[in-house]
Amino acid sequence: MTWHAHLHLAYTLQAQRTVARYTHQGPLRILQSLYPEGADICHNVLVHPPGGLVGGDTLQVTVDAASGTHALLTTPGATRFYRSAGATARQITQLRLQADARLEWLPLETLCYRASEAENHLSLTLEPGAQCLGWDVTALGWMPDPAHVAQATPSANTVHAAHAPDPTDAAPPAASGRLLQHLEIPGVWLERGTIAAADQHLLHSPLGLAGHGCLASVFFASGTALTPAQRETALDAARAVIAPHPLALTAGATSPHPQLLLARMLAPQVEPAMALARALRAAWRTHFWQRPATAPRVWAL
Repeated sequence: MTWHAHLHLAYTLQAQRTVARYTHQGPLRILQSLYPEGADICHNVLVHPPGGLVGGDTLQVTVDAASGTHALLTTPGATRFYRSAGATARQITQLRLQADARLEWLPLETLCYRASEAENHLSLTLEPGAQCLGWDVTALGWMPDPAHVAQATPSANTVHAAHAPDPTDAAPPAASGRLLQHLEIPGVWLERGTIAAADQHLLHSPLGLAGHGCLASVFFASGTALTPAQRETALDAARAVIAPHPLALTAGATSPHPQLLLARMLAPQVEPAMALARALRAAWRTHFWQRPATAPRVWAL
């Protein structure tokens, strides 16, 4: 049996309070709204009770943020693409922000296990004055575990989240799996490409993933062009975070368009990539919105 789950989440402003309402089809919904920073910022946790996707499943999330709202969305755990017999599993996210809305899109990592057939689509539409701060963190379960490379018989404590055992398959890892990644802001940013386990040149070339099993992008998108000074100071803030980090040699920040700031990184596993992504989010949140780096409560669990 396959699932086609859809969630439509709408944020509106009521008496200076950001309020969330949603409709859903299938096993996809949000938990109770929280306001740890005050009534103007609504925190929500997006949950998918089955915990993962198999071939043929589709998870579709549509978020509409009305003018003046500020919302933060995250997840309680990783999104998992499990082994497929051939059908494709899809995760489709559409973020639509009206004028002067703010949205933080901060899901935990996506894990693609061996033999998975996965597609991950993220698209953003921003009206003038709207701003979105978010990330996309993906780990490839068909890449060699650094712990296995370092020692022949690692202990259980050395297994990393990016390479957690696939509960659908206890066989030794095989070079199979495919991920189509599509990240887009129409007219501003488009990244689309396929990563396949059989493409050893892409996986191991210094011009590709260089043997890393985790790739991540952190972005700040604006519906109105940022000034050159705004872009440079924001890039300086990001580079100050990256420089002392262990991933400094495989991370960087740039501004490919006046409406977009982008930081990318490669990592051997999820943990250092997520730590750097959180630090970059904190730096840009403070820089652009003068807000402290308040973390969703679910991250502490």
